[in-house]
Amino acid sequence: MPPQLNHLGSTRSSRKADHLLHTPDTFVRTPLEGATGVDFILHIGPQLGARFTQMTAEFAAQGTLGPSPAQRFLYVLEGELLLTANGHDHRLSKQSFAFLPQGREHIVRALTAARAAVIEKPYQPIAGQELARAEVIVGNEASIAPLPLMGDEALGVRSLMPDGPCYDFAVNTMTYDPGAALAMVEIHVMEHGLLMLEGGGIYRLGDQWYPVEAGDFIWMAPFCPQWFGALGKHPAKYLIYKDWRRHPLTVEKQS
Repeated sequence: MPPQLNHLGSTRSSRKADHLLHTPDTFVRTPLEGATGVDFILHIGPQLGARFTQMTAEFAAQGTLGPSPAQRFLYVLEGELLLTANGHDHRLSKQSFAFLPQGREHIVRALTAARAAVIEKPYQPIAGQELARAEVIVGNEASIAPLPLMGDEALGVRSLMPDGPCYDFAVNTMTYDPGAALAMVEIHVMEHGLLMLEGGGIYRLGDQWYPVEAGDFIWMAPFCPQWFGALGKHPAKYLIYKDWRRHPLTVEKQS
C-alpha cells in the first residue's frame, strides 16, 4: 500500500533565515562514510550556514563509527557504546559523553542498539597554540552537579566540556523545573545546536514562538533572538552546543 498522507502536509518543523526547528515527523535517515550499521539524522550543517554539524546516530548492535575529519562530541541517548581511544576502552551508557580532539584516532562500537547525539566542528587554532593540548574527555552527566543559571535555582546547568583556550566550543545540559524560564531574551554572537531531551515548552526564535518537545532539534544562528519557558508537570531538559572562546574576526563564515 502507498504511504498515507501525513496530516496533509502540516508539520511543526520550520526553517527561517536565522533558525531551524527540526521535528521528528520530518526526519530522514542517511548513511555516511566511515560508519557501518549506523543511520544518521543530519539536523544541521554548513549547507544551511552553520559552522558545525549536529546529527543523531542510530546504531544497530555492533554498528561502528570511525574517526571524524573534525572534533567530535558524543552524548548517549540510549543503549550502550564502546569507545576506544588512546589505547583505552570506555563503556558509554545513557547520559555518558565523550569529546575527541581533531585528528585523534578512535572508534565507536555499539554493544547494543543505541542512539547518540553527535556534534562535529573543525578546530579553530589560536596562533602559537598546539592542537595536541586538547585532551580526550569521557564522563557521565549524572556525576556533574548542576549550577543555577543567573542565580535561578529552578534552572540547572551542567557543563560537559572543559573551559580553556584549547577548546573552541561548549556543550551543556540545561534542566528547567516546571514553569521555569530564561530571565531574558538572549541575542549573542554564538550559534547554537539544541536537542530537546525531556519535557517541553515554548521557544521564541527570532520573531516566532514554537511549542517544542522531547526529540525536537533547534539551530539558532548568531544573533538570533532566543528565549525558552518550560510547560507541563515535568521538568524540561535539553542538550545545547555553542561555539566559544574565539574572536569573531577570526571565524570564517560559511559560504
